Amino acid sequence: MKTVKNSLAILIFVSFLFFFGCNTESNITSPDTSTAISKANFTAGLQPELVVFDLSPEERDGLIHMRLEEKLARDVYTTLGNTWNYKVFLNIKVSEQAHMEAVKRLLVKYGVEDPITNDEVGVFSDPQFQALYDQFITQGSISAYEAFMVGKTIEELDIADLDNQLNNIVDNPDIIRVYQNLKTASESHLAAFNKCLSGIPQIRVAN
Repeated sequence: MKTVKNSLAILIFVSFLFFFGCNTESNITSPDTSTAISKANFTAGLQPELVVFDLSPEERDGLIHMRLEEKLARDVYTTLGNTWNYKVFLNIKVSEQAHMEAVKRLLVKYGVEDPITNDEVGVFSDPQFQALYDQFITQGSISAYEAFMVGKTIEELDIADLDNQLNNIVDNPDIIRVYQNLKTASESHLAAFNKCLSGIPQIRVAN
């Protein structure tokens, strides 16, 4: 039994390294599989379409914000993944796409207009998110270390916003379930970026 448990632990650890590893061997990714798993996780907790709960104005605003925040993460990781070719960006962006779709399903179910009118990478109709994207890309283009710092910052921002929603705003069971899943995923992403940061020397750029 101990051998089986040890083997399982090793398998989980290896799987973590495979999906979120900090090397640049992006050719071994499996986006179709990871997307399917992510979609299954988020869809499983969503109540049937006929079961509709109350939606407060604050919950509505939160859904709009989270939809844009997940696009921000996907777009930044897409761009930095293309810049540095690190697998952690190229794979996590697939998860962020699934997160975007999970929030969009809630928008559709509750009749909330999608704030994303242009799904092009790096394009935001909201000036706040456009400024954040530009800022993160500028920072992440300095070095791989700074790119990982951007990932860390985005995931910490995401977790803080989700905590605020879950602790202070949301009562809707549909939204609670999706936000809990989003938070769990963001915590895994944060751990991946912290692991990458611990394995690469910081490059300081002279002013």
